[in-house]
Amino acid sequence: MPESTSAAPPSVYARSDVHRKRRQRLVRRLVRIGALITAVVVVMAGAAFGYAEYRNHQIGHVKVGNLTAVPPSGVENIVLVGSTSRCALKQQNPAFGLCSQGVTGVNSDVVMILHLDPKRGTASILSIPRDLFVPNARGTAPNKIDAALVEGPERLVNAIQEDFGIPIQHYVELNFDSFQNVVNALGGIKMYFPMPLYDAESSLDIPTAGCRTLNGFQALAVVRARHLQYKPPNVKTSNPRDWPHDPQSDLSRIRRDHEFLRVLATAVSTRGLSNPVTDNDLLGAVAPQLQVDSNFSLGDMLGTVLTFHGVNPNAAPQETLPVIVDVESYVSGGVNYGSVELTSQPQDLQVVDSFLGVDANHDTMTGNELPAAKDVTVSVLNGTGATGQAATTGTALRALGLDVVGAGDSAPTGAVSETTVTYSAGHEAAAERVAHDLNGAVIMGLGTTSNGADVTVVTGTDFAVATPPSSGASPTSGAPAPSTASANSSVLAPPTAPKQPLAPFDPRSCTASGGEGP
Repeated sequence: MPESTSAAPPSVYARSDVHRKRRQRLVRRLVRIGALITAVVVVMAGAAFGYAEYRNHQIGHVKVGNLTAVPPSGVENIVLVGSTSRCALKQQNPAFGLCSQGVTGVNSDVVMILHLDPKRGTASILSIPRDLFVPNARGTAPNKIDAALVEGPERLVNAIQEDFGIPIQHYVELNFDSFQNVVNALGGIKMYFPMPLYDAESSLDIPTAGCRTLNGFQALAVVRARHLQYKPPNVKTSNPRDWPHDPQSDLSRIRRDHEFLRVLATAVSTRGLSNPVTDNDLLGAVAPQLQVDSNFSLGDMLGTVLTFHGVNPNAAPQETLPVIVDVESYVSGGVNYGSVELTSQPQDLQVVDSFLGVDANHDTMTGNELPAAKDVTVSVLNGTGATGQAATTGTALRALGLDVVGAGDSAPTGAVSETTVTYSAGHEAAAERVAHDLNGAVIMGLGTTSNGADVTVVTGTDFAVATPPSSGASPTSGAPAPSTASANSSVLAPPTAPKQPLAPFDPRSCTASGGEGP
């Protein structure tokens, strides 16, 4: 009987060979597809990197010294500057004044500080009025803060940090062109005008009320307008030069600029940051005319935008540093600076503390506790010539526990002068400690002190020293007393409020149907 075998039929071997060949073809196909996908990813990554490098090289980077390091919390303050430099514009426009015709001034008409808190996901803005008189606007002399930029971005950053105790991590400067290009890249910005408006100096001309789509030039005219005229219903003349004037000039412009930013941010979040075409247009519009500090890369900027793009523009606080206005023909160091604005305490310190999220017992620059009064040495110089002012002020400061080490005189500067809390290098926190004990037109400033003190108070025409807490009384002004010192507080007007509602004539947002928005 023949032996049996277990060999499979020929058809089984054939099917196995077919499956094996199919698997081999599938593997080869997957390898090719994988290689193709890898190549595409590499090419896309390279293109993205190249694109980022291209845009990054378009941005102007400038060295800005003395910027404050980003703290572990990640909180950042970015100073946003609107430069008036006509010579920096790639395309000259007679409407702005021509560099070739001598319009060569460099000022910061707009100074805003953007405060970003990544842990809370919040953003807020604090504006500093352009005519605010500060001790460190120039390297060698005081001036209006808008005059600091002529000596470079570092001088402006120094003035903000030294005079207000606001740490600055980054610097961003836009000019007229970059502003216009952003608006044009968005296809225009819609704003509602409750009344006709006119400003001969900014080229603003809105002949009728209603919702209008502004191009870049028209939007720039809105945010630059500080000689605004408006036509209320009771005015019948069609000649805009006969219309009433906005009485607040720069402060009103800040109010309108805040509203414009709110409208602009809403437009960007609606049309940009999710649309690659719009995003590219925005980058292309901003990058060539943007100036930022050398440590602020495009990646940093994009990361910041992506982190905070979900912030509701209508909920982001926008405030203005309180100031004392209507100070005419202000004289300092023998120079007449014309119309200026002065700081006001305790309002300014309170606004800065709130803006930065610290309390009055902590240093705004570092977040550390302020030194105890007994650890701060203070000298006082009489800056007005009023009899006994330095001695009386020293007595009042000593009653608050401060170590008063000397008194003397400083040459009076004019009929109206601010009180300066001057501090030597490394003693900014001590100056804050002293500034919290003063009311009125008071400001800090880095400089030379007398008698080897950490801080020197140079008295002005409008200030008061706080009464010791044990007395249970409020800060006092009026006739000097052993525990209080003051100057005439009625000389100057009360400070402005940090938040001001829009005036009836101010432009605002449009509704979807073209009506007046909120």
